[in-house]
Amino acid sequence: MKRLAIGLLAALTSQGALADPPAPLKSGPGDDVTSAQCSACHTSDYIVMNSTFLTADQWKAEVTKMRTAFGAPIDDATAAQIVAYLAARYATSAKP
Repeated sequence: MKRLAIGLLAALTSQGALADPPAPLKSGPGDDVTSAQCSACHTSDYIVMNSTFLTADQWKAEVTKMRTAFGAPIDDATAAQIVAYLAARYATSAKP
């Protein structure tokens, strides 16, 4: 029985059932597009975690990397919206 409980706990943890929900994104123009596009591959925690040290130019490079290196299916116009949102809300010099 103990092995079953441990196995069940491991399965739930690996599927995120016991994990904390991802951090909500800051409200602002482009938050919906950013959430929809970026959460296809990772949680918003990635954005919040990196916001402590990425500048606007570095966010642009990150979005470019997601498209070119990782193949994120994001067109130029959508990428521009995401970059503008991240620069305004999450760049190291951005205001909350």
